Amino acid sequence: MNELLLTVGLILLQSVAFVVALLIVVAYLLWFDRKVWAAVQMRRGPNVVGPWGLFQSFADLIKFALKEQVIPDGANKGIFVIAPLVTAILALAAWAVVPVDDGWAIADINVGILYLFALSSLGVYGVIMGGWASNSKYPFLSALRSAAQMVSYEVSIGFVIVTVLLCAGSLNLTEIVRSQQTGLGTMLGLPNSFLDWYLLPLLPMFVIFFVSALAETNRPPFDLVEAESELVAGFMVEYSSTGYLLFMLGEYVAIVLMCAMTTILFLGGWLPIIDIPVLNWVPGVIWFLLKVIFVFFMFAMVKAIVPRYRYDQLMRLGWKVFLPISLFWVALTAGVLVAFGWAP
Repeated sequence: MNELLLTVGLILLQSVAFVVALLIVVAYLLWFDRKVWAAVQMRRGPNVVGPWGLFQSFADLIKFALKEQVIPDGANKGIFVIAPLVTAILALAAWAVVPVDDGWAIADINVGILYLFALSSLGVYGVIMGGWASNSKYPFLSALRSAAQMVSYEVSIGFVIVTVLLCAGSLNLTEIVRSQQTGLGTMLGLPNSFLDWYLLPLLPMFVIFFVSALAETNRPPFDLVEAESELVAGFMVEYSSTGYLLFMLGEYVAIVLMCAMTTILFLGGWLPIIDIPVLNWVPGVIWFLLKVIFVFFMFAMVKAIVPRYRYDQLMRLGWKVFLPISLFWVALTAGVLVAFGWAP
């Protein structure tokens, strides 16, 4: 009994420490996102609260927490309050299986990919609940659009991940990273390097995954949930204070999760760029964080320079372009692995 309590306490302590670290990272990535966008538009960005504006995200947190919570009279108050909690909790829970270094995962389970699929599918419920509970046609219609967008791009993301699983031979995220220690570079007699990552052999899948991640997280240029002819908050339009904060927190945590998944699936996770002295002295968690920041930087640049899509263009891209290409690449990957005897 004492051992069980000790194990549960240790898991809770690890979870709390990880969530706190994750939220701090998300706060500074939000600051980084605003700085990149400002630099592209030749502005200063956050620069008042703290040195270089480093405390701006925490000031925003205090502002949202101290605002009055406004609930519309006709809203279903129970579901209205629960919806942002569902979105934020599901986004945070997905990180339980993400390895930030070799052996550094809260739960290093063998079906980590399936766990992420399950939670990403449930994430749609927070959006639908928030839009419906507001008892207004505008957030409800926006919630339906958002749900359709998320479900559509989950399909192409699923097929992209299948190609990676075919190459790795495992549903475990740690094993997927370890499988990238051998590849094209090591076949040529070189030390483990970026040539062994799945980025090069699965480059079209990397592009599809990156663009689908933008659409899945309602990130520009696919932020059609929040904008059509004018900028509004979409399904969150009736929310204020902590409710709006939790929705935005869930959205940004999901964005960082997609950056982490891109790193794990295609960029070698915690592996160094080249496995040589000096570079392999750097802790794996630092390499992982640098790669996540790089992918997030690409997200930020897309937000800054790519014009917004129309909704029909968004759906056509997902169903008529990405779906056929990803299906073809799954078949091609399986065929090549079997034909050359490379199947794990």
